[in-house]
Amino acid sequence: MDDLTLARIVHVVAVLFWIGGVAFVTTVLIPAVAAAFPAAERLRFFHRIEGRFAPQARLWVLLAGASGFWMVWRGDMWHRFAEMRFWWMHAMLAVWLAFSVMLYLIEPLFLHRRMRRSRDPGRDFVRLARMHRILLALSVAAVVGAVGGSHGLF
Repeated sequence: MDDLTLARIVHVVAVLFWIGGVAFVTTVLIPAVAAAFPAAERLRFFHRIEGRFAPQARLWVLLAGASGFWMVWRGDMWHRFAEMRFWWMHAMLAVWLAFSVMLYLIEPLFLHRRMRRSRDPGRDFVRLARMHRILLALSVAAVVGAVGGSHGLF
């Protein structure tokens, strides 16, 4: 097995756990919290549960980024970012950047503090749910594009 094969394995497993986790949180956890708790308590309970997932998400995002960078560098695929037919590589990078900024900067430095001081936690929970749906949709589009694009569909 060569290093590119190993990098692809790491990349696929990291994306599986990362986006799979986002899908679980978005389609199972958020609706369950919304159904089980009054609006004023949803945000607090969600963050209690989500706090256990965040370190895992940071690890998977880090591994996905490192393995993706390795494959692009090792395979000398930089030119693909200059060609629109490889739009799916742009999509993967954009989704990775969005999650990296959120997980490593916005959440720990600003968002958690803001959510603890929320004047309207019910409204903030609705915003959180909406943002998760948008990020999941963009992630699924990137995954579909990446799988299809890497197999010649586009």
